[in-house]
Amino acid sequence: MRQIVLDTETTGLSAENGDRIIEIGCVELVRRKLTGNNKHFYLNPGRNSHEDALKVHGISNEFLKDKPKFSAVVDELLDYLQGAEIIIHNAPFDVSFLNKELEIIGREPLMHCVAKVTDSLMMAKEMFPGKRNSLNALCDRLEVDNSGRTLHGALLDAELLADVYINLTRGQNSLMMDIGSPVQTGESEPLVDLRLFELPVLSASEQEMDAHEKVLLTLDKASRGKTVWRLETREIEKTT
Repeated sequence: MRQIVLDTETTGLSAENGDRIIEIGCVELVRRKLTGNNKHFYLNPGRNSHEDALKVHGISNEFLKDKPKFSAVVDELLDYLQGAEIIIHNAPFDVSFLNKELEIIGREPLMHCVAKVTDSLMMAKEMFPGKRNSLNALCDRLEVDNSGRTLHGALLDAELLADVYINLTRGQNSLMMDIGSPVQTGESEPLVDLRLFELPVLSASEQEMDAHEKVLLTLDKASRGKTVWRLETREIEKTT
């Protein structure tokens, strides 16, 4: 499945109170690799940004005056997102703004277009409970270079989040082996399915079995015979 890492910048914090999207950045991943097939839009929101929002993204009202309205780019955006998994940091915020923009022009909510929405903030909170899980904090923790991030920008933040997401989910691949062909836009990588091969079963040698038994005896002694595996063995013996 294609994955699209998405971020927005807005005029303020509340879509319901009239704030609008001013920037959308999208980064495509295919089989967890960047393809370079990205999307980036600046949008004329039809209203000024709040002062606090300007301090965050630095996108001036004057700069946005000649940019297209959301309605002018919506078809291109939805075609790009069609059927993909969308990855967003603090997804409820961005999704609420996208849904409001879609509602204003009479379109269906985002979930009618995409396969699913994944909130990377919730993932991070589960992996690092009690720690700061902002994008900057995760970049520092996962050694993702964010030295160029002085202000928030939708495309830059989406690129950083893509690297963060790859690090957060490292090790979650299936039994498929990448044979190293480069990814072309819109193409899947050639893969070898390791499930097609019969893997040999190597039995432990007598020396290895003896060493294993010594470890188990040490555990038995330390736990006074209450190790889980020993208790389960007793239960099995009772029923046979």
